[in-house]
Formats: sequence, C-alpha cells, structure tokens
Amino acid sequence: MKNQIHDKIDTTEAIREFILDDHPCVMAQSLVADENLTICDYETLNSSKTYHQILNDLQLYIDDVDSDTMKFQTFIATFTNDSFEDEISFENALWEFLYALHKIDPKPWDATTEADTESPKFSFSFLGNSFYIVGMHPKSSREARSAPFPMIVFNLHSQFEMLRETGRYSRVRDLIRRRDKAKQGTINPMLEDFGTESEARQYSGRAVKEDWKCPYNFKNTK
Repeated sequence: MKNQIHDKIDTTEAIREFILDDHPCVMAQSLVADENLTICDYETLNSSKTYHQILNDLQLYIDDVDSDTMKFQTFIATFTNDSFEDEISFENALWEFLYALHKIDPKPWDATTEADTESPKFSFSFLGNSFYIVGMHPKSSREARSAPFPMIVFNLHSQFEMLRETGRYSRVRDLIRRRDKAKQGTINPMLEDFGTESEARQYSGRAVKEDWKCPYNFKNTK
C-alpha cells in the first residue's frame, strides 16, 4: 500500500531520508525500497480528532494488507506539529495516545496476545490486530529512534510471527543488532524477543529501569 491518506510529500521524503541514511533496521530500508510504507500525518498526537482519524486509517490499512505475501507492510503515523522536551514527556504522551485508542477500539483484544502490560505476551491490540509499536522523536537517545519529528510506527505482530515460522527472524534480528551497535556503539538495551519480557518496555525507546510499569491498565477496561 503506497503513501496516500493525509500524506504530505515533505513528511514522506524526510522519513525516507531518515531510514535510508544508514538506519540499522534493514527491514525498514526494504520497506522504503518496496514502497510498502503507509505514512499519514495527523499533526497532533493527543486529540480526539487524531484518535478517530487513525481508527479509520488503520482499518483501511489492515484491510489492504496482503497476508499472503512475504513482504512486510508498515503504517507510520506522524505528528509534525508536536515537540517533546525529553524522552519521558514523549513516553507519557505515547501511552496516553495508546490508551485513548484502546478506549475507542470497537473490537476485542487480539486473542493471540495479552492485554496485561507486565506479561511477556503483551502486544498492543487495536481493531482486533496486535501491533509492535515503535515510538520515535528527535530527542531520543537512540540514533535509530531519533526521527526528524515525532512519529509512531505500527508493525503488525503477525508479520513478525511469519518471520519466525519461516526461520528468518533470528537472522534479521541479529543483523539489525549488529548494525545498531556499529552505528551507536551499543545494542539497544531494551530489545528483547517476544515472550521473553513485556514489549511494552520497548515502545517509547527510552531505557527504562527494571521496576518500570506502564502508566495505564489495558485489562478489563472496556
């Protein structure tokens, strides 16, 4: 699915340059090369208008994803009018946003993952599909997450499972980690495989402490 909904050409080009400029994630680079990115700019992260627009746009994206292909397809929401003074302020805004989406979600949680943010099987569910969320913003301490403006990447959890089933996941993961270490000198300390530790700890990109807890409860809140 090519860039279309609410798209701004300057936003699209800025993201393309950010990813193609020695970004460690080879999957992201292949997405750019294959034009399998859907990029939508909502200007402001936390507003009722944004929540409902994303609900509609993500539903269109999900409907358009070709589950029979081996190619990844990713949805990126950008918020070009927002700025955050540090990693914590972005993290707080990210979780406020995800919880707001959860509250208007018309569908039940994806049965393949769990809603408990402390569970190793947690993955954010929206519209009946689980997503691995990647928060990015200019103040991130990780170069790979230091995007030119705040944005949130929605990666379908099912696509990572597809990589595992075909035996490609470990090779891709290890390559990305080597490239990340070469770029910044260290591997992102927050990255863990699904089922090892809650992926909620990874969403904002900030290196959180062992006692970190998600500020929102997604269990039994509907």
